[in-house]
Amino acid sequence: MSGGNLQTFVTNYKPEDSEKLTQRMKNGLGSSKYKPTERLQAIVDAKRLELDLIGQKVQEIRCAAKATTESSLLRQHRQVWSRERPRLQKAEEQAEDGFHHFLEQVRPIGITDTAIFSLQEYELSLKNEQEAFRRATVDPVYHLRDDLRFRLSNMQLSSKLSSNCDQVTQQINFVKEQQDDILAKLHAEYLEVEKEVMAIGLEKYLISASENSESIPKEVLNADCPYPELKDSLIQAFQSLSERYQRGLQSLQEQLQKTDRFCGWCPEDHEHFQFTVSMYTHDTPNHRALCTDMLLRRFPERTRLELAEHERLWNFQRFTQAQMKAVTQQWRRDQQELLARALVMLQEAEHAHQEELEHRRERQHQQDICLHLRDKLQQWRAQQEEVAKMEAAIVARRQEEEEEKMKREQEKEIAIRSHQKEKLRQFYVKQQKRREMLERQDQERLAALRSIMDEQARRDRQRVQIRADMLQQRQKEREARELELQREEQERQNRLESLRKQVEVLAEADPERVMADTEAWRNRLVNEKDFELQRPLYSINTYTDTQIVSDPRVRAEQALREAGLHQNQYAKEVLSEIKPRKPPRRDTKSELKF
Repeated sequence: MSGGNLQTFVTNYKPEDSEKLTQRMKNGLGSSKYKPTERLQAIVDAKRLELDLIGQKVQEIRCAAKATTESSLLRQHRQVWSRERPRLQKAEEQAEDGFHHFLEQVRPIGITDTAIFSLQEYELSLKNEQEAFRRATVDPVYHLRDDLRFRLSNMQLSSKLSSNCDQVTQQINFVKEQQDDILAKLHAEYLEVEKEVMAIGLEKYLISASENSESIPKEVLNADCPYPELKDSLIQAFQSLSERYQRGLQSLQEQLQKTDRFCGWCPEDHEHFQFTVSMYTHDTPNHRALCTDMLLRRFPERTRLELAEHERLWNFQRFTQAQMKAVTQQWRRDQQELLARALVMLQEAEHAHQEELEHRRERQHQQDICLHLRDKLQQWRAQQEEVAKMEAAIVARRQEEEEEKMKREQEKEIAIRSHQKEKLRQFYVKQQKRREMLERQDQERLAALRSIMDEQARRDRQRVQIRADMLQQRQKEREARELELQREEQERQNRLESLRKQVEVLAEADPERVMADTEAWRNRLVNEKDFELQRPLYSINTYTDTQIVSDPRVRAEQALREAGLHQNQYAKEVLSEIKPRKPPRRDTKSELKF
């Protein structure tokens, strides 16, 4: 193999022939004319080419894996957002409903209360501004969308569509630029409103942890306790409880003041960070990786370490605030429990003091009360004896009246029962007579029906006998007619046989004449040879010009073409309404609709 052929082989290679190329370089390409350096250079070139191909494949695999990972992350982000969007919409609807409900419930105090009326007027002005904004920004977009749909539905008018394409594109670009300007203005207004809300300074209206509650409640300080030592011990317990919780809150407040409210970021970035983290809850699969990926997309200028540090500071701030809230709640709960116990103790002390005073007063009046009760007891016993005698007399009198009443009711019941028995006996007699009469009528009716049925059976038997005789007579006549027909058929066959014998041909056997062609066949072969010389090369199976011209659709189309009207809408409608002379076969109709 020559040097020119080697260059041609090296330059014209295919990726799939790299292994073959390496093997041929190792084997010396079947020739021993090369020097060792040339063979080694060829092997190195083949290896380098193989490595380049492998690197390209690895790079393609990396790109495909990166694209797959990116699409998977975007799909998971879309799932999280699809779950978060209904929640935000619901929260927005609830806020709007609560605001409208608040406006409906608010009523002015009087004629001088103009703040409520100004609030309602401001609501109406906001609604009017919202409607004007919708007509100026949203409605043109929907109108443009409807116009584009109408144009796409009329794609068959290609010439008009191509002529208006530039105008439609300019209009779409103009609407896009207008929407971008509107979004920029809305974002600027949003930032201004947010700054105004932050500048209001609502923190001064919040109750700080130090001012959460007084150290000693007024119920304990203003209480009238008959035991001064008890009151002093309760006040000391409240003071020690307040000092202990204030030290804990002060330490937490010092930890919270080490970082600002937004953890070193600007307010807008911190709010975006909070909203992004709140979207990816712990119930979301792989929420940590998705949250980190979305934060890197949202803040591309920040590194992963900065995001982690900001999240750590935010978590520490939230944990400290939660601790302060828990300590405050525990302080309130312990103070309420201590207050409840203190009130109970004060009330018990007051009750004990009152009981001592009452016991003393009761001892002084005990003897007078006992004498007074003894006199009342004797008087009550005398009254009870008199009442018992009167009740016994009343009971005896009522018993006599009840006995007399029971006797009268028994006599009345006996009379009623005797009268009912007489009525029942008369009713049974009437029922017996009625049953006897009905039975007699049924017997008479049954006898009449049986006589009628016997007469009908006799008539039916006579009718059946007559019909059997008639059937037998018709069968005999049919057999006689068949015999007559057979006799006539036999006579006709005999006559035909005699005629056949009269016209029978008697000829000698001639096999050559039987196998030879007839004169008619020979004349037919001669005519076919002459006809084949004049017949065309192939047959045509189509319509003749007479059949084509006889179609009314062809004549109408020819007339419209001569008049120059065959391409307008009128010609299309006329030709679609003309029917052929013969309806087409059903198997030639197509079910496809274009």
